[in-house]
Amino acid sequence: MQERHDAPLAPLTTFRLGGPATRLVTATTDAEVIEAVREADATGTPLLVIGGGSNLVIGDKGFDGTALVIATKGFELTGTHLELAAGEVWTDAVARAVDAGLAGIECLAGIPGSAGATPIQNVGAYGQEVSSTITEVIAYDRRSGETVTLINDDCAFSYRHSRFKEDPARYVVLRVHFALEDVDGLSAPIKYAETARTLGVEPGDRVPLTEARSTVLKLRAGKGMVLDPADHDTWSAGSFFTNPILTAAQFAEFHARVKHHLGEDAEPPAYPAGDGHTKTSAAWLIDKAGFTKGYGTGPARISTKHTLALTNRGDATTEDLLALAREVVTGVRDTFGITLVNEPVTVGVAL
Repeated sequence: MQERHDAPLAPLTTFRLGGPATRLVTATTDAEVIEAVREADATGTPLLVIGGGSNLVIGDKGFDGTALVIATKGFELTGTHLELAAGEVWTDAVARAVDAGLAGIECLAGIPGSAGATPIQNVGAYGQEVSSTITEVIAYDRRSGETVTLINDDCAFSYRHSRFKEDPARYVVLRVHFALEDVDGLSAPIKYAETARTLGVEPGDRVPLTEARSTVLKLRAGKGMVLDPADHDTWSAGSFFTNPILTAAQFAEFHARVKHHLGEDAEPPAYPAGDGHTKTSAAWLIDKAGFTKGYGTGPARISTKHTLALTNRGDATTEDLLALAREVVTGVRDTFGITLVNEPVTVGVAL
């Protein structure tokens, strides 16, 4: 287990932002992860768990405590059952599953971060979510001091949410198990309209796995959502805000505001979200509220490729980023009456 003091955290995040940690520990085995967590808990030391750093906004003052980098490795395929160590690079794991001819996570290609973070956020994109393939999560329960197994139902998955996100101080994910599908090299049914349109198929059709993965990677790259150190549009956390889910009453009020601001012919994106709820597009809201691609004049700006990504243009601070985020939140709320919610986890700061 490696240990450093007064260690910079910015290089460990895709934003490349944030001050140092008092202590930085890198764990390469589950036992080392548990040891570091137990030590922090026993001494009352604040603990920050870091995987791929793709969903973190760390304050400029850094973190006064122990930052634990989970760097465990393990990719084990048994038939259609996949077990991943929490520290595995997610996009690499997707590529290996596709190479093995197994479907279920191919449309999650190119998402930065670690495998252990996927159940926390219930990572999803292009019509797939990990909750549809995760069978169980092995985690260290800081409350009981034991390693526990949570089956899918125990994880309380919902849109970009889970039991782990609901109670972030309780569980540290160690391993994730997936049930994939062998369909003779074909993908899961294509659900997302943009993906189907790009592939030239109808929603519900299956395509070769490699074709589905490569198409998603191209779509993501076109939006600056595939990491590239030379491209500041990828110095982000991907989607900074979640898509709002509205009650019938909220959607009716929102719909009226759209008509008022954009004209009687304007129609906002609307997707059924169960139980009488409707999901709309955060990217659409941001754009229509006047925050277009490339918006901003400072070191933190909206991506030139996608309005949903806030980016560090190279010399931004976390406060620069948060100022931009607050401006966007205020503008969308004033225009459409919807308060956007940040998707990345904030450490030592808040919107």
